[in-house]
Amino acid sequence: MPRFSVIVPAYRVQAYLHECLDSVLNQSFKDHEVIVVDDRSPDSCGAIADEYAAHDPRVTVVHLPHNSGLGPARNAGIARATGDYLLFLDGDDTFAPEALQTIADRLEATGGPDVLVYDYARTYWSGESVRNVLSHHLAETGPASFRLADRPELLKILMVVWNKAYRRAFVEAEGFTFPPGYYEDTPWTYPVLMAARSIAVLDTVCVGYRQRRRGNILSTTTLRHFDVFDQYDRVFAFIDARPGLSVWRPVIFRRMLDHFSTLFTSRGRLPRGSRTRFFRLARAHCHRYRTPGASVPLRTRLRHSLFRLGTHRAYRALWAAQRLGGRLGHAVAATRRAVRAAALQAHYRIQLRLPVRGRDAVFAAYWHRGYTCSPAALEAAARTLVPGLRTAWICRPEDAHTVPEGTRVLHPGTAAYWTALARSKYLVNNVNFDRRLVKRRGQVLLQTHHGTPLKTMGTDLIRYPAAAGAMDFTQLMRNVDKWDYSLSANQHSTLVWERTYPSGYTTLEYGSPRNDVFHRTDADRTARLRALLGVPEGSTALLYAPTHRDYRRVPRHSLDLEQLVRVLGPRFVVLARSHYLDTTARAATAGHPGIIDVSGHPSVEELCLASDGLITDYSSLMFDYVNLDRPVVLHLEDAQAYEATRGTYFDPASFPPGAVARNQEELHEIFASDHWRGPRSAQRRAAFRARFCPYDDGHVAERVVRRVFLNDTSGLPMPAPLTDGGPAGVPHQVPVREFTNG
Repeated sequence: MPRFSVIVPAYRVQAYLHECLDSVLNQSFKDHEVIVVDDRSPDSCGAIADEYAAHDPRVTVVHLPHNSGLGPARNAGIARATGDYLLFLDGDDTFAPEALQTIADRLEATGGPDVLVYDYARTYWSGESVRNVLSHHLAETGPASFRLADRPELLKILMVVWNKAYRRAFVEAEGFTFPPGYYEDTPWTYPVLMAARSIAVLDTVCVGYRQRRRGNILSTTTLRHFDVFDQYDRVFAFIDARPGLSVWRPVIFRRMLDHFSTLFTSRGRLPRGSRTRFFRLARAHCHRYRTPGASVPLRTRLRHSLFRLGTHRAYRALWAAQRLGGRLGHAVAATRRAVRAAALQAHYRIQLRLPVRGRDAVFAAYWHRGYTCSPAALEAAARTLVPGLRTAWICRPEDAHTVPEGTRVLHPGTAAYWTALARSKYLVNNVNFDRRLVKRRGQVLLQTHHGTPLKTMGTDLIRYPAAAGAMDFTQLMRNVDKWDYSLSANQHSTLVWERTYPSGYTTLEYGSPRNDVFHRTDADRTARLRALLGVPEGSTALLYAPTHRDYRRVPRHSLDLEQLVRVLGPRFVVLARSHYLDTTARAATAGHPGIIDVSGHPSVEELCLASDGLITDYSSLMFDYVNLDRPVVLHLEDAQAYEATRGTYFDPASFPPGAVARNQEELHEIFASDHWRGPRSAQRRAAFRARFCPYDDGHVAERVVRRVFLNDTSGLPMPAPLTDGGPAGVPHQVPVREFTNG
């Protein structure tokens, strides 16, 4: 008995069926069968399915004698299914990579519920993919499984069959089948969710829902859209046959009227001359099933009242007025935005004609996030070392609390922001400023970057379109041409930056300012940081900080953190830190005593100081962390996929800062054997640090400030020789390198 039976009805989808079936059969999770139901398709769907069945024993093909529609086709698939769970996939849709493994893991973690609801993304012919806008309703919080009454908001998600896994024994016990006609999902999904004794959710995109330019059945103009009335008759009959479900009548009644309203107002669905009849039937259903009780917004309540009263002309007038009002509202808002933008740019142009303020400096990091990284270290050093310097930090309003007193806060897009960009002499960032920035004579722009490059960057991304996305390389080069200085942490970084960001700036191979804190923090502050984070006294804290994956539609962690902490035992705690681009990644399991979600902590440097070891993958954090001379473990489970989609400048497994695990089992063994902090790992860490951290001695920010802000080219503090005193030393003395990239 396979774990999953994947049922694929096929009718006039020959152009997409190969991709659909490949997305199922190429999953890493292999314990499944595929049942393709050829709904007497007039094209090559049947032949394509037979070809797959001939080459893969997991594929079964059912050829129906006549075209029956999606509902009966799915019933034919259910009749042949033998799996523990039923999954449905339309013949023009696809499973996301690793979808079945993710579904299987979630089913196991939630105790085998009757229904598992997972997410989807709409995929367009242009290649664009847009996640379900109601995905927040699938947050994996609270009890692992529940009943619909505990999370009724699930009824707001698109009521389709293919975004759920159904326990086959539950389906058979309840006698669920699909009816004929359009909107066959309606009398399946509502009853299934209402009757399920246990439901779980999975906050991961598992299905790509293809949005065809033309040819979608539900977008065609036909009287078959009237089938929707019969389908809701079936839903209410199901409720009436089970008195315990009567509490759902008001909710389903409201959903029914919303559905009718959508159909009535959708262009191109109801044939000409049929709207009056549709409205009359909708009114009849409104009277037949009316059950007040569900909360309804005022505007929606008005539409429902017009349905109930049968005022067809008034409803159409309301519809037209709402559409006109919406267009006017959008136009007014767009005009307001355009006028404001034009006024700000006019203000900026005026400011560009005024003198540059030689005592002003503007700092920013990570596209206007909080006070962090090398720009923050330089801002603090500049305030101390440069007499009369006035500093400002650009950040979003929600991050203003991270900026220290004495530093002016600037919010992006304000008049003060544009004034500062136009008139400040010094501009410091670890990414590029606004593309509209005009670099003036007398201004000095310092690009600090944000870490030593392991993954490909800049113009090298031309070879990796999945990672580059919509990057405008021409604009990138315009931004690079504004740089006066490019800060480099080591020779490797210098060579990469100068090749991938070719321009005429001066490279300052001085080290990484953001690492100064590792050489200047005492044990008392470290203890306070651990207490603030909630690390139990006497515990070993491991910082888990994976990098972003360009090839994943939905961010998720590669490690099963709960399993890891079970293996590590009670004396360990994991500090789980998601990458700043992965805002939807689940950093930890809610309420687990051995896992602390630190994704929202403003300073990754403080997290490093508070930890006893680092688990990462391709993150540049490894180059910083070795300054602490604490163990680093690399978890490189998806090395092939990462290399194919993003690329790296060297294989981290061939020159690692510590132990290397290729999968979770190897990671467990590394910790069980204590290899993670053994002598071999220490040797690797020392060699790694010698190569990539030659200048990190706690004085990097001072060197940079003296050179850039004070134009001091002599007598710069040099890196100290390596000592036995822990992180305060560097591997060996290396001369500071500075040269112009011509």
